[in-house]
Amino acid sequence: MLFGSRKKSIEMMARVRPDLSREALGVGPDFPGIAPNPLLNGDARKRNAELRTGALALGVLVDWREVNSNPRVVMLFDVETVDGISFRGIADEGLTITELTRLAQGQTMPVRYRPAVMDHCVALARDADPAQVQQLSDEIASRKRT
Repeated sequence: MLFGSRKKSIEMMARVRPDLSREALGVGPDFPGIAPNPLLNGDARKRNAELRTGALALGVLVDWREVNSNPRVVMLFDVETVDGISFRGIADEGLTITELTRLAQGQTMPVRYRPAVMDHCVALARDADPAQVQQLSDEIASRKRT
């Protein structure tokens, strides 16, 4: 593990970037924290690989924070699943400058999550089929109407 134990890594990140602490992000103790460098952190690499194949959901962008100049961005979403589960989701993504300039609060985006884990971690579903996203959106909207 980078910088020692997982707990120390999370504590260090909270001291260096208080805006990325669990409290500031609005998540509970199940959130594994933001890795200082997810490419060097085995747990973060494994989590990101699992998220890329996770279940599809819709996320409404609440806020985002740039982590470094790559630009690496931590995005906060209010996520809604097809099963009616709602939660605060956190995506740790590398975006292009163009993608970064197009971010807007309230924007709805397809995201992937791990239903078996439910640790607040999500990833942008860049590979999602637009027809599948529309079907998901329709199912969520119809559930809200009833």
